[in-house]
Amino acid sequence: MSDGSAGAQQAPLTGLTVVSFEQAVSAPYCTRLLGDLGARVVKVERPGSGDFARGYDDVAAGMGTHFAWLNRNKESLGLDVKEPLARAALDRLLDRADVVVQNLAPGAARRLGLDAASLVAARPRLIALDLSGYGTGGPLDHRRAYDLLVQAEAGGCATTGEPGRPAKPGPPVADVGSGLEAAVAVLAALVRRGVTGAGAAIEVSMFDTVADFLGFALLHARYSGQERPPIGMSSPVVSPYGAYRTRDGRVAVLGTTNDAEWQRLALQIIERPDLAADPALATNAQRCEQRDRIDAAIGEWAGQVDLAEVLRRADAAAIGNAVYNEVLDVVEHPQLTARGRWQEVGSPVGPVASLLPPWTSDSWTTPLGPIPAVGEHTRAILTELGLPPADVDALCGNAVPAP
Repeated sequence: MSDGSAGAQQAPLTGLTVVSFEQAVSAPYCTRLLGDLGARVVKVERPGSGDFARGYDDVAAGMGTHFAWLNRNKESLGLDVKEPLARAALDRLLDRADVVVQNLAPGAARRLGLDAASLVAARPRLIALDLSGYGTGGPLDHRRAYDLLVQAEAGGCATTGEPGRPAKPGPPVADVGSGLEAAVAVLAALVRRGVTGAGAAIEVSMFDTVADFLGFALLHARYSGQERPPIGMSSPVVSPYGAYRTRDGRVAVLGTTNDAEWQRLALQIIERPDLAADPALATNAQRCEQRDRIDAAIGEWAGQVDLAEVLRRADAAAIGNAVYNEVLDVVEHPQLTARGRWQEVGSPVGPVASLLPPWTSDSWTTPLGPIPAVGEHTRAILTELGLPPADVDALCGNAVPAP
């Protein structure tokens, strides 16, 4: 796969083959990251319908936005793996694979012999990863797991929103977080295999991911026996740290992380030497206890000036600041457009917009291969695997041809 750039340097995973049995967000995000790093990703899909995320909506020029986000740099192989002929073809592909990733419904992969342990037992150099909602063992390992459900179960929603009004974080933290953790584990296993020659069976749990992301909140609850209430656009452990409406109807976000920054904010931004000198506000712990008083003072000042003045003063005082943007504002955000972060990739509906991955490097060029139609690469992959033409024809009869 290549983005077509002259003299492009190969991405670091070029030459590796990833086979995925994936749907929705978590595993597709993992394999998209691997594909963005140069791996060949073969996505095994149900003939005809494919990954159900294809049909979540049709907003991306006729394609589902979830699918457009997660499935560049992939090939689609349409197979009903329960059929003997299709399974024999799949086994040939698995024999050539370096990595297998799956997030099928609980128990489905094991019944098909596609769980990580079974795959690695048969192919000791293979790196295979099961991405599940709750992991293996425990009373919940049988449950289906979607982002909201896991975030609710693992406490993510309890730390978001406001007291009595919990909320799910907008980005799918359980899905994306577990997909990212899965990619990290795969990369680590590839390094290990390079040293030892041995593959690895790996499991990543969405529940464990969210629990780990709770971080200090979970440890605080464990050791104190108390929960910090959610406080919307602020932090339960730092003050001042929040959003303030300005005279021109915009919202500025200001944050401090230490006592010196508080002093600069009080003196140089809101010009309140009385607050800066108040011994009751000297430490962060004290300021958290008097958060309402501090927020009221900053809010009163912000309401008398325009957004540009808030940002100017904050920059001059070296205080962290940002603008509260809505999603439409981010589409044309200058930090994205000035750095060329929006690119186009091919798809069955024509070119669609796609953000480059968050990393950059002068050492390689990120591939931007197209998003596949269901079963678009079935014939080519089966032929590459050396199947007899009659078997290829029989299997392609169950697949949707390329548009």
